Amino acid sequence: MSGFPHPSPALITVAAESAGERGVQRGKACSPQLASGWQTYAELFSAGGISAARVEAEALASLAAVDAWLPDLAAEIRGTAAGAGLPEWQVAALNARTEILSLSKTQLPGECSTVISTIPGRVFSAQTWDWHEELAKAWHLQSVAHADGAFVGMTEYGILGKIGVNSHGVGVHLNVLGHSGDTPGAVPVHVAAAAVLYYAKTLEEAVDLLTAVPVTTSSSISVVTAEGACMVELSPVGAQVIPAAGDYLLHTNHFLSPLPAAGERTELYQPDSGQRLDLLKRRCSGHFDPSDPLDLVPYLCSRPGDGADLCCVPAAGARFGDRWRTLATALIDPETARLSVSPGAPTEAGQETWRVLSAQSQQQPARRARGI
Repeated sequence: MSGFPHPSPALITVAAESAGERGVQRGKACSPQLASGWQTYAELFSAGGISAARVEAEALASLAAVDAWLPDLAAEIRGTAAGAGLPEWQVAALNARTEILSLSKTQLPGECSTVISTIPGRVFSAQTWDWHEELAKAWHLQSVAHADGAFVGMTEYGILGKIGVNSHGVGVHLNVLGHSGDTPGAVPVHVAAAAVLYYAKTLEEAVDLLTAVPVTTSSSISVVTAEGACMVELSPVGAQVIPAAGDYLLHTNHFLSPLPAAGERTELYQPDSGQRLDLLKRRCSGHFDPSDPLDLVPYLCSRPGDGADLCCVPAAGARFGDRWRTLATALIDPETARLSVSPGAPTEAGQETWRVLSAQSQQQPARRARGI
């Protein structure tokens, strides 16, 4: 145990046919926390040498890109701002925080390690989420119901999606990547993840959506379904699909596909990302026979002497912007459409720490009467 006081995340429930109304519900449900999270990000942007004017301009450009791609998601972002009483550009900036932070002049955290079992009949997944310690209270669980289904997930206040699974059994994980061509202003990767949760009913539909999304900043979005899984590496040079091969899929924070790897910004996440992937490979290449998602948790644990920091703890004396910690551990079981989340690192998880949500138990909003 780290001794760090990981708060138990709140659960925000959103249910409406209208995307704008879903946003208003989201904003009203978390107005103080959203404002606090925004303030921390504003300070992180400033610490990275990104001016407030640049943040606003890039946020509005991203919102326009979302509006051109999937207008409902832009409407939900605008509704969130209205519900929280914040300017639209600030909520848009939160959704585009990965893209805007690609402009930062400071080092970015090595974040997120993902393990997916692709054994037939036992497809499920686990991930750590490593991020700034100052944002340990800036995330929550969510349950979202709309006219065509529902999804559950974990995300940051104001951000539409991150890690989750929908009522069709399609789940997503997110690992940030870095490419020399990364630039903000297009559809944010967090919005792309939310789009999968809203619209994909199969693995194929998720891949089709992700390979068509107009992004200009890099991330890997892993898709898990009971029938199979894959990883889609998004970057300015196009989407690359990594299919399942063998019994597992692994990802950290560097490209696995040769084309985008040629332009990788290795100074961002190496050698840390490679060390984490090597440790996961050594563990999985031995005896890999998980029977349920909880069996994946030990693969993501690390302690001094393991040769890689799968569990992230801030260095002593680290300054603001450099205090990186594992804030959550997430498991997805697509067969049951369940998400399990434990605050903190996998080494801190216990029977009493897991929060379990099922997308299949979420009630859809009542449809409006037509023609009245």
